[in-house]
Amino acid sequence: MISEQDRKYLRRCIELAKAALAAGDQPFGSLLVSARGEVLFEDHNRVSGGDATRHPEFEIARWAAQNLRPEERAQATVYTSGEHCAMCAAAHGWVGLGRIVYASSSAQLRTWLSALGVPSSRVYALPINEVIADTVVDGPDDGLAEEVHQLQVRYYATANGR
Repeated sequence: MISEQDRKYLRRCIELAKAALAAGDQPFGSLLVSARGEVLFEDHNRVSGGDATRHPEFEIARWAAQNLRPEERAQATVYTSGEHCAMCAAAHGWVGLGRIVYASSSAQLRTWLSALGVPSSRVYALPINEVIADTVVDGPDDGLAEEVHQLQVRYYATANGR
């Protein structure tokens, strides 16, 4: 269940997604929050340079593996504007991160992109729990998902010169 505190962090993820969009990148943003509520790491998508692995959730997993003890990782929460892709979910599972909270789902993104005429990805959009086990996952948040939707619309309108 998504709480008001969770929504505060999700709103920050949307701010990061807006920063990605302003930088000409796909609008996704994420943060890692400790069990004490401290934001440990935040990032946004950086795939426009050609490296399709530069998702913020993947960067969080890398950072956590280098900077946190296993028990700290397990107690931390990853907040993200969009549900993890299969690559990011696997990275999350491999480094042993805890709960995941997302504003919009992969299924919603698929629907939005299809309506915008964006070709399907080569990578299957699987729900997080089909990639990793024993992870608490909460999302989507219907109110915030619409904000994410509008960022996607703006990104693809810009990408298509509209």
